[in-house]
Order: sequence, then structure tokens, then C-alpha cells
Amino acid sequence: MRRTRSRRTDPRRAAALVWGTLLAFLATGCIGMPEGGPPSRVEIPQGAGAENLQVRVYPVAPYKGEAPVDLLTGFLDAANADEANYGTAKKYLTAAAGTRWDPEAGVSVLDNLDKAGSPLPEGSTATQVSVTGDLVGGLDAKHSYRAAADGARFQENFTFVKETEGANKGEWRIDKLPDGLITNQTTFKNGYRAVHRYFFGLTDPSAERARTASVLVPDPIYLRRRIDPLTAAAKALAAGPSTWLAPAVYSAFDGVRIVGPVTVSDSKTATVKVDVPDFAGRSDLCQQMAGQLYHTLADQQGKAPIQRLDLSGVKGGCTIGADAAARVAPGSLAGSFGAYQYYQLETGQMMVSPGDDQGHPLSGPLGQPTPAGQSGEPRPGTFAVRRDAGAVAVIGADGRTLQVVGTGDNDKIGAPVLTSRAPQPDQGLTSPSWDGRGDLWLVDRDPANRRVVMVRGAAAYTVDVHGLNGRTVQSLKVSSDGTRVALVLSNPKDNARTVELGLLTHRGTASAPLAEISGLRPIAPLLTEVTAVSWADTDQLLVLGREKEKLQQLHYLGTDGSQSSDSPLQGGESMTSVSATESRVGDTVPPVLAVSDHHIYRLQGTQWREVSVPQQHPALSFSYPG
Repeated sequence: MRRTRSRRTDPRRAAALVWGTLLAFLATGCIGMPEGGPPSRVEIPQGAGAENLQVRVYPVAPYKGEAPVDLLTGFLDAANADEANYGTAKKYLTAAAGTRWDPEAGVSVLDNLDKAGSPLPEGSTATQVSVTGDLVGGLDAKHSYRAAADGARFQENFTFVKETEGANKGEWRIDKLPDGLITNQTTFKNGYRAVHRYFFGLTDPSAERARTASVLVPDPIYLRRRIDPLTAAAKALAAGPSTWLAPAVYSAFDGVRIVGPVTVSDSKTATVKVDVPDFAGRSDLCQQMAGQLYHTLADQQGKAPIQRLDLSGVKGGCTIGADAAARVAPGSLAGSFGAYQYYQLETGQMMVSPGDDQGHPLSGPLGQPTPAGQSGEPRPGTFAVRRDAGAVAVIGADGRTLQVVGTGDNDKIGAPVLTSRAPQPDQGLTSPSWDGRGDLWLVDRDPANRRVVMVRGAAAYTVDVHGLNGRTVQSLKVSSDGTRVALVLSNPKDNARTVELGLLTHRGTASAPLAEISGLRPIAPLLTEVTAVSWADTDQLLVLGREKEKLQQLHYLGTDGSQSSDSPLQGGESMTSVSATESRVGDTVPPVLAVSDHHIYRLQGTQWREVSVPQQHPALSFSYPG
């Protein structure tokens, strides 16, 4: 039977739900680009959302004489309340069930959550109530979020029995239930906060030592918002990376536990204790652990980041400050030129702009106009600037040749590094993308030899891609840390173009390097017509695409597949490509770049503005470094 509104929903919970709904409404908005013609004024979401929610939700114990369906409602409410040990929620369970139930096993997030049970004949001592709904996503035991497949359904059964003895004799209690928590989207947004823990990217055994600098990679997780989030984040870090990210990273916390609570003083100094017996002679280990902790805890602090972290073991310890932590910061391989904007004119001339103006010609041979068809010169096509701005990868307009051209005044244009035998330009080389260590990645769509390629120096190596299941790689973008790659995949069965995230790992030797992409997972399951993808931060993708039978839009998506904003940015049907960057200049986020109707636009504050180019030559392509 379908339950009616329970009398258990007290004013405190009602207030939490009302405020959560109101704030979610206030946070909605859109950024619009019209279907055709010049872009118009747009509105940016204000981002209030649940981040500012300050309502604590208190659990309520079961009432006497309650029916199973109402008890289940109360249990779900209590389990998702702000109580550290779930003590009140366990009052809804039999003693045996309370011992067996593991609330930390994960979280299932549902839409259209419903509860239903059968009518109870008089004298019944056992019954079942089912929880059903549309599965939106969920957390695993390591706090990692995973978006559910489109159309996924959820159903779990709860077995109730009447207690035969003790203080609850004659009362219904839950005797069998699934581990973990079940919640709806509103309660999840109000009760959990998206944060990150950080792990070091594995070094490449086939690369030169100078190209293997350690840098932290974000591992997005969700933690309970008001249950000692600093200590929870530190313990989640010590527990190790998510199952998905683990093959590409390592942690200094192998086998190490956090001892006691994490504290932050008025001077913004975080203090953490671990169970390392003695840090004497292990200063490198201590500094690595401190670096991981610094960035993990700073991610929790919002606009009041920590300035120093003191880490101590049973004996000894170390301190790390903001400057030292910055050397291993996520995104530090994006390069100091990462916010510079590069675009190529119809003449083949490449321009660079450090800000909002039209910029100036790039140094080196690519900064000169190229007469169409001149022998040996790359004609206008796709390009990617190396993250140190010292070289540019150029794919010719015919899609058949890749050249890597230096940006020095004395550099020359040499022979192609890679050649495709594709019969058509749209079947050839595409989407060159540099990681932060100087390796170049691209796709050859030649029907006779489809492959992903890594270019190191003047040599090209085919990259194994696992888990394609008959799909083909159409384009890619690699993260600056070189551990993750976003792939646009085409499925010949239904012509869907989707985006998935894969892990990049390395093996081999300097003379025979091996690279592979594995662990493919959907980032935006509902988007079936993806046009372009770009890295917008170390943990965030900007995806241009559409859901089935809907308008094309720009979506900010976390690398775990979670939505990074309350609403997408609207993009016109004429928008063909986008670019964003991981780099940040202070707290400033560089503008999104878009091509629409063969013109380039920057998203400036609340407006799309067309990029002014010299001599009125059309700009054919653009890119941030990477």
C-alpha cells in the first residue's frame, strides 16, 4: 500500500527541506547563445545552492504503535540526519539488524522515491516494505560518486518483525535491510558536500627523469556536510584513492591512519596526527603526506584556506606552508601560459592574446601569414600549443599530416612527425592534445587503421584503448597531469556520440615506451550527441552536447560524472567547438571560448563577446595551451 504523509516530519526537517528547495531554485539560471547571429546578454547562475545551507537536521526516534511503512519513512529520515553514529536510526532496527547493518557501505540517490507494502492481516508478525525509485547515482564505500545509466531503476526490500520481548515488545522493527543509505536528490544535496582528496600521479618509467615531476591528482568524493568534515576528509584520504583512480596514482598514506580530530587554529594552521611511529629519517615521506593533507583540507575551507599544516607522528613530524604545497598542487603542470588564448586566421597566421584584446602574431614561423598551397607549409587546420608555449602541434587541413613547430624566432617548419592515410579530411588526424610533461596525444580516424597515438619527441606510438566494445574514438583531451583523458566515442549501432573518461598509464622503457587507456566510464550518460569536450579545471570538464531531442548546451561536469553546476550554459545550434583551461590566474577563471557561425566568442562575465581579429580575416580555430 502507498503511504500517506507521515506525522513524523517535524518542523526542523521541514525547514531543512524548504530551505534546500528554495536555495536550489535561486541557484538556477542559464547562459545563452542564440541559435544564429551575434550572442546576446546572458545571466550567470549565482551558485548559492546548498553550500550556504546552515540548517542542521536532527533525527527523530520511532513512535509507539507505528505501522511498518511509517517506520520506514522515519528510519530513512533518521539515517540521513546529522548524527555521527546513526544511533537514532538504529532504534528502528532489531538488535540483530543493528549489529549487521553497515551504514557506511554507500549511498543510493533516487528520484521519485516511493515506499510500498502489502496490507497487514490481523495478527501479522512479519511483513515486507519495498523502496523503489529512479536511480540517479550513488556513493560507494570510498565516498566516490557514480552516475547511474539512463533509465536505471532501484528496488530494495525491508523486512519488518514484531518484537516479542524487551522494551519494544509488540512494536514493529526492521529485521533485514540493505547496507548503506537511501536518499532522494534534495536530501543528498543538503546533507553531502562535494570535495576532493589528492594523490600523486604515478611516474612514467619510460620517460626522462626531468619529465616525471610529482603532481597531485584530484579524486572527487562526497562527505557528510556537518559531521566533522575536516577529520572525515583526512580519514578518507588515508583510506586511499577510489577504485577507479587507483591504477594511476599512489599515496604516501599506505597503511597510515589519522589519529584524533583534525583542527584548524585562528591563524589558519591545520594540525593533524598520524600513527607513524617515528618520522626520523623519513622527512620526504612526511612532506609528501603533508602535501596531500594540505590540499585535501584546503579544499574543505572554501574562502578561508589554511596557510600552514603541522603533521606529527608518535615521534617527530614536519610542517608545510602554502609556497611548498604549491609546488605539487593539482594543475601545476598546466603551465604559466595556460590562460593565454591562441587562434589561427584564415591566412594560416597564428595569434596569441594574454587577455581580452586581439593579441599579436606568435613568434616563429607560425606567426607569419601562409600563402595557401605553399609547399612545405602547414595550411590552416587543427592545432594545439604545448603547455610551455615552446611548440605547436599542427594538423593540416587535409587531416593527413602532423607537424610540431617551435615558437622561437630561429625555428623552422620541418617534416611531418606523423602521416595518416585517411581518404577524407574528416577521417584523418584530429584533436591534438598536450599533457603537462610534453607528450602529445591525438586520434587517427583512418577507417583502415583507427588508433590513438602518443607522440614523444619525433617518434609516434600507438596507444592501446581498452573497453571500446565496438565504438570508435573521434577526439580526445588529456589532463595536464597526464593521468586522465576525456574521449568522445562514436557508436556505430545508433550513431550516438558520447563522452567517457579513461585512465592513462605508462609502461616500457625509454627506447620502447608503452601507454594505454583503460577504465573507461561515462561522464554524461544522458548526452548522446557530444560535439566537443575541454578540460575546464583539474576536476572538471566542459562538454558541448545535447540530450536526445533537446537543444545543444554547454555542461560543466565533474570527472566523477556529477553535475558541477545547477544548470547548463545554453549553447546555440551553430556552436561547433569550445575551449576552457585548467589554469588559473589568482582566483580568476579564464573565459570560455566558443566558435559559432565561423566566429570566435569569449564568455566575458555575463556576455558572449566576439573576438576582434586583425584585418578582418576570419579566425578558423582557437585553443588554450594543451
